[in-house]
Amino acid sequence: MRVQLAYGRHGTSVDVPDSAEVVVPVDEPGLDDEARAIAAALRRPLSGSPLRELAAGAALVAVVFPDLTRPMPNRTVLPPLLAELSRCGVPDDRIVLLCATGTHRQATVGEMEELVGPAIAGRYAIVDHDATSDAHVPVGAVDGTPVLLQREYVQADLRIVTGFVEPHFFAGFSGGPKAVCPGLAASATILEAHHPRRIADPRATFVAREGNPVHDFVRAATALAPPHLSLDVAINRARQVTAVFAGPLPAAHDAACAHVQSSAVREVDASFDLVVSTNGGYPLDRNLYQAVKGMAAAERIVRPGGIIVMAAACEDGVPTGGAFARLLAEARTPADLADATGRPELDRWQAQVLGRVLARAEVHLHAEGLDGQAFPGALLTLAPDLDGAVAASLGRLGPGARVAVMPEGPLTVATVRPTG
Repeated sequence: MRVQLAYGRHGTSVDVPDSAEVVVPVDEPGLDDEARAIAAALRRPLSGSPLRELAAGAALVAVVFPDLTRPMPNRTVLPPLLAELSRCGVPDDRIVLLCATGTHRQATVGEMEELVGPAIAGRYAIVDHDATSDAHVPVGAVDGTPVLLQREYVQADLRIVTGFVEPHFFAGFSGGPKAVCPGLAASATILEAHHPRRIADPRATFVAREGNPVHDFVRAATALAPPHLSLDVAINRARQVTAVFAGPLPAAHDAACAHVQSSAVREVDASFDLVVSTNGGYPLDRNLYQAVKGMAAAERIVRPGGIIVMAAACEDGVPTGGAFARLLAEARTPADLADATGRPELDRWQAQVLGRVLARAEVHLHAEGLDGQAFPGALLTLAPDLDGAVAASLGRLGPGARVAVMPEGPLTVATVRPTG
C-alpha cells in the first residue's frame, strides 16, 4: 500500500507492505472560528488576569513568537492578539515583537513576512533574536549558571509569549517556557540548558517533564523573568488551531501539555524491524539538524539492530558550515556523537541524540535538499529513492519483518505497550 507522508512543502508517499502499521496522532478538527477563540481566551484565561487588566498602563509590551523552524500558525495567532492589545488601548509603537530563535538562524526579510504576514511585518517593530549578541541582560542564575535574556523582553512592562505545544524529543513538550529559554536566551545560557549531561539523562525525552533536567532548567530560567501571559495553541495536521490555552505559567502550559499528550501518544504492541518516519513536513524538516527529531521518534519503536528510513526534505541542507555539520564529519562511530563527557558546545545536543539513535538502528535518509551536496560523515546513508530504500531494507530483513510508518514523525509519540 502507499502511505502519504508529511514531507517538505507538498508531501510525498511511500510503498510499504499491506501489513505495515501506520501510527499517527489523533487529528483533531480545527476550531470553527480560530480568531474568535483566541480573543475569548485572552479575555477569559484559564487562570490569572485577563489581557485587559494586564495591559493597563503598560508602556512597553513584548510579544514573543516562534521562529521559522516551527510550524506555529503565527499568521493565525498574532492578528487577534494584537487586535486585543489595540482594543485595550495599547498603541502600535508600544509593542515590540520578539522572534524566539534560540540558536537558530535569523530570518530574511522575505521569510519574516512569510512567518508573520506582510501586514504585521510592516506595522510593528520586530526584533529577531540573536543568541550571540550583547542584547541580553542578567536576570539571575540556575544551577550556578547566569541566565541572560533578551533586553527588550526583560524590560517590558507586559510580557506575552505565544507558541504551539507538541511533544519535544528532549524537553518533554514545546511551547510555554521554551519561548523564553532557549528562545530569547544568550548562548551561554542555552548551552547550559542543553548541557551534555542533561541530554544524556533518560528522563530527557518526549512528553516527560517531571524530573526532566532539560525541562527543569528551562522552567527555572523562565521563572526568573516570567511572562505575564502565556498563549499556547494546539494544532492539527493542516496547521489549524484546535485548542487555545491562555494564562500564567505554569498552569496554562500544564493544561496545553495534558491536552496534546492525550492525542499524540500512541501505543503499539511490540517493536518493529523497520520504521519509516518523517519530520512532520515543512518547516520542521527544513534541515538535517531538525530532522533528528523524527529519527528520535522512530527510535522509540524500532528494535535494536533495526532500520529507520527517514524522509525529510532538508531544503536548507545540513546546514553546512555549522557545528552540527562539523560534529557529523568528525564522528567515526555513533559513540563519538553520543559522548556526554565533552564540553557544552553549540548543536552538540542534536549530535548526542543522533548518536543514540544510530547506536540502536541504521538510518537511511531520503532528503532531496541534500542531493548533490558533500555530505558530512558516513554514519547516515543517503537514500535518493525512498521506495527503493524501503524495498532494499525489507529484502535484507526477510519475510515477516514488522514494519511501521510514522507519517507525522515527531508529532506522534509512539510507545511500545508494557507487557505483563
